[in-house]
Amino acid sequence: MSRLLRHITLLVLLSAIAGCSSVKDAKDQVTGWMGGGDSTISTADEKKGADGSTGPLIKYAATLRVSKYVDQRKSNNPRLLGVAEARVSGVDGDQLLLDQEIAIIVTTAIKKRFDTEGYQVLEGGSANSALFEVSGVIKDLTLNVKARDEINIAIETTLKEVATGKVVWSGIVMEKNDRFAGISGNSKGDVVAYMNKILRVACTKTVEAVSASLMASRPELFNLTPGTKPVPGVTVYVAPPAAQSTPAAPVPAVPSHGAQPGGTAPPPAYIPRASDTTGLLLVNTNPQRAKVYLDGVYYGLSPLRLEMEPGVHAISVKLEGYRMSTEKVSVRKGDNTEIELSLER
Repeated sequence: MSRLLRHITLLVLLSAIAGCSSVKDAKDQVTGWMGGGDSTISTADEKKGADGSTGPLIKYAATLRVSKYVDQRKSNNPRLLGVAEARVSGVDGDQLLLDQEIAIIVTTAIKKRFDTEGYQVLEGGSANSALFEVSGVIKDLTLNVKARDEINIAIETTLKEVATGKVVWSGIVMEKNDRFAGISGNSKGDVVAYMNKILRVACTKTVEAVSASLMASRPELFNLTPGTKPVPGVTVYVAPPAAQSTPAAPVPAVPSHGAQPGGTAPPPAYIPRASDTTGLLLVNTNPQRAKVYLDGVYYGLSPLRLEMEPGVHAISVKLEGYRMSTEKVSVRKGDNTEIELSLER
């Protein structure tokens, strides 16, 4: 009986020890999940284009090189994104550190946005032949995790002509956003995804503002109608004047007898329209800023002004949230053809 009692007692002790060990292991696992290992927030998954695409099929003739943006934030750590006052799984401590410098992340995002928009972003030795140089300063880029995550972005960008050093455009984009991460809180992936989302908004506004000014000053580099377009959230410092239409020269009066003094007939008045070998196609959409494809090739955002080969062309316009609209249009040599497409949801 005593032997049986001792045996039962031994089993109880072994079970208790095993239970304690299991609790200790569970605590160790939780500790490791919260703060063990590398707390650095990785941006390795953000290698795609600014909108996940590979960019348009045809590039603009505007070539540019992008210099590394200068980090002028108050932080002494070039990889510091912000502080965490609330729980972020996988992060040990209250600092949110990225695996890359903020300046590199911003520069890469700007390059991708220009490339996706249709510019030729030159790299390496070929950058010496670029027409324009993009540079900038990061005034602010912070993301703090609190009861609501808060992000602030202020990025200043300057566009110069490489040949002359002349400033073509300069401005600053400022974005401020906040969100509730949810009851479960944030993870490393949530934080970097939120940062990239708002950074893409800032980069898109920057490129749109630069494009509008370049189209006004150098329309020959684009297939778009010259003009400027205000972009919400962008304060412009320097921009070229809007393209002014040149009034048509008055047609000289023709004598009633049909000849100029001296007996020679006056030359017929020439009204410039399209070239003598192509036709001019004007594409308008409602709403505007829709992607325009001609014969399956992307040409830009509406409204568009294009010189096309005479003939019948298939035109398609796409805009997020709307149904694609497709029509066929006949372009005539030396003539203007205008088409307006309405998009339906």
